[in-house]
Amino acid sequence: MTGTPASAPLARYDDAVARFRIEDAAALLQGDPATGINACVECCDRYTGSNRLALCAISTDGKVTEYSFDDLRDMAARVSNVLKQAGVGAGDVVAGLLPRTPDLVATILGAWRIGAVYQPLFTAFGPKAIEQRFETSSAKLVVTNMANRGKLAEVENCPRVATVLAPGEALPEGDIDFRAAVAAASTDCPPVLRKGDDLFMMMSTSGTTGLPKGVPVPLRALMAFSAYMREAIGLRQDDIFWNIADPGWAYGLYYAITGPLQLGVATTLYEGGFTAESTYDIIERLGVTSLAGSPTAFRLLLAAGPEAAARVKGKLRVVSSAGEPLNPEVIRWFDANLAAPIHDHYGQTELGMVVNNHHGLVHPVRHGSAGYAMPGYRVAVLDEAGNELGPNQPGVLAVDIEKSPLLWFTGYYRKETPAISGGYYRTGDTVELEPDGSVSFIGRADDVITSSGYRIGPFDVESALIEHPAVNEAAVVGVPDPQRTEIVKAFVVLASGHQGSPELAEALAQHVKKRLSAHAYPREIDFVAELPKTPSGKIQRFLLRKAEVEKQKQAQG
Repeated sequence: MTGTPASAPLARYDDAVARFRIEDAAALLQGDPATGINACVECCDRYTGSNRLALCAISTDGKVTEYSFDDLRDMAARVSNVLKQAGVGAGDVVAGLLPRTPDLVATILGAWRIGAVYQPLFTAFGPKAIEQRFETSSAKLVVTNMANRGKLAEVENCPRVATVLAPGEALPEGDIDFRAAVAAASTDCPPVLRKGDDLFMMMSTSGTTGLPKGVPVPLRALMAFSAYMREAIGLRQDDIFWNIADPGWAYGLYYAITGPLQLGVATTLYEGGFTAESTYDIIERLGVTSLAGSPTAFRLLLAAGPEAAARVKGKLRVVSSAGEPLNPEVIRWFDANLAAPIHDHYGQTELGMVVNNHHGLVHPVRHGSAGYAMPGYRVAVLDEAGNELGPNQPGVLAVDIEKSPLLWFTGYYRKETPAISGGYYRTGDTVELEPDGSVSFIGRADDVITSSGYRIGPFDVESALIEHPAVNEAAVVGVPDPQRTEIVKAFVVLASGHQGSPELAEALAQHVKKRLSAHAYPREIDFVAELPKTPSGKIQRFLLRKAEVEKQKQAQG
């Protein structure tokens, strides 16, 4: 019933905006946000009974295992019963610290089935990042594997742990043997219905002036997630879909797990790391027609050259890009060497995707533009006083709350949200409206670093650096990089008795890598006598970033 048949003509963007009704979006759900809805039913149960393919899982050694919606329903029910036995109920938070495996999907769906809230944890996180997220969510249980179990030993107030064991691994004392418990559990577990404003995900996002903030995601967000899959991804029932983003982050959880399953289209998970060779192997082997991911990954495909791409040229129907602005050269390269249209999409953890060059709708697509507001949203560009600006006037991208019926974000979890005021949610990103109504990006108004598709908060990295006994103060900025968009660079004021050296710089980088995350460590470190500050003592990161940009320009001639 969902998706676009291969033979159906595409709708015009203007027509889709004009005819959008929230009642129509709600009617596409199995449940009713007003009276009762369950995310596991929306993403699984509604498609059972016909042995319909739901998941194609590829292990690190290349083994492919397929699961039907019936299989996922039974797996989810078993997990639900294990969670209930561990004391988890509706509204409780269940965290997942797992790689891209069927166990992860079963954990997510199993939590949703009993009305619990799922919290993703990226497997590259260190103990500090995990601890911060547990403090936000008050998670009742975390599911992990032995490769990540050791991190939890360093986390204060860690919830109960269920561990996925490989053959020969010993169960840590006090843990639940996840697979054994799931295998012994019943497949009889009726779904618990919740209301549309009840939560089913607890996300986290990093800013520049504090610790990661909780982003509560209510069940009514399912309407927005499915709209993105239909309108922007343009997902069809006959597509072989693969979103390479990790479900430990918003784009992966929203649109590699929730979105495709909600439309009854199978999703693909690859447990291994990203390489151009493995990506082309999977596209060729499975016949992938719709691919989604970040520009960093797509630039790596470009770097591998036309010869590597030749074997899959013409196989991809559409490619969707999110996480950072898409380089025009990548668009041209995909057209020439893969014969695939790649479109830029924009969103945030707080919003999901809201501005897109839509594969599922007909409208002009201009290189360098993020596209148009998705039907169900109205966006505007605001000046500092909150006035809407006209074309080609830079300002902050904002979402018009009253005229955006698909908007589900109402504020950070138990935190004040200054970005919401005067009837708008301000994204913090600086843009211009073009005369045709599309949105073009200029830069970010805050200090968040975008590196390899990940958004990194400087405060987190600075906090981890200051934990080291050699560090007195630290400031972290993003430095332009052709492969990663930006790299993390740290400016460090050393404590008395310590001297800067390449060995110390490497030790500090490894310290951050272990304590925080494998993707957030500083790739460059400068030792400085002092940091630029305002009279009130706030670090002026923008001065450091500006100096680095000038240095790069001078080096380039």
